[in-house]
Amino acid sequence: MANLVGTFFHSHGGTTSIPGEHWSELRAGRPVRADVPVDDHETNLEKAGRTHEGFRVLREKLAELKPDALIVFSDDQLECFDFNNYPAFAIFVGEQFRKSPRVRRPGATAGRHAEPGACFRGHPELGTAILTGVMRRGFDPAFCMDMPKADRGIASGIIRTAEELTDWQTPIVPVMMNVYFAPQPSAVRCYQLGKAVREVIDEYPGDLRVAVVASGGLWHTPGQDQAWLNEEFDRWILDLLKAGDARGMADYFESYVVPPDDLSQDIATPRRNVTGLPAAGHGPQFGSRETCTWISAAAASEGQPTTIVDYIPVYASPVGNAFAYCDRV
Repeated sequence: MANLVGTFFHSHGGTTSIPGEHWSELRAGRPVRADVPVDDHETNLEKAGRTHEGFRVLREKLAELKPDALIVFSDDQLECFDFNNYPAFAIFVGEQFRKSPRVRRPGATAGRHAEPGACFRGHPELGTAILTGVMRRGFDPAFCMDMPKADRGIASGIIRTAEELTDWQTPIVPVMMNVYFAPQPSAVRCYQLGKAVREVIDEYPGDLRVAVVASGGLWHTPGQDQAWLNEEFDRWILDLLKAGDARGMADYFESYVVPPDDLSQDIATPRRNVTGLPAAGHGPQFGSRETCTWISAAAASEGQPTTIVDYIPVYASPVGNAFAYCDRV
């Protein structure tokens, strides 16, 4: 059978790719709630440095474990799908996928970045095994043999993993999750998906070394009115992850009820990139639901302690940038 060698967790928002010297400019262009602290220039630079140090730690740990392939849980934010057809889960089974050919923020990027339009390797055999294996376990995901929108490339969260954690040659199976646009699958359903993926890995023939990665989170509602950072929510999630309690992460997520006066969580008003449809369950909305990708990956290594590399409250976005790994699976 295949061997799960580790699970990895990282944020992928704008502050992971924008230099710290531009963070104040980023903050000025967003409708952030008035009581969110304002970091000075030096603090922004320090937090940007910690963010990229988090990537470095994960990258070196992943290289140490020598995986033959990665399975990456990430959301799709209109790169592959749109409101004409938005699956809850979709698994990429093609030979290769591409980064968007569009140039974003020319001259204002930080971290490791492939050229626009760069290609990365898929793993059709493992991808197909994941697809059919989770179907046998009660899931009905969509599948992609090529990118649905060739001009957009694959989901940017997948690309951030490929760029920051790999040598750009390691095959990747993207598992794209609608954790952004209501109605989304529940945190418990995402937990169940992670458990199913682990079972498929365990039954996969051969001696393939596999790592599972979560790309996204933690708390953030970028561009939403009165955006703020719920550090207490993030700390609870990280404490449960540290203990290896993936089901506890899902239950805690589901227990969160959005206060009626929290405008940053307003999904009822249809507008750009907001469906106006109701949520199917409880839990925070928008980018904060990317935490469900962490729940899926944590389910694959459930019961094993996880090392929290760092948690960086970035008030310029605002977002909780976090990094963690489990190498005892």
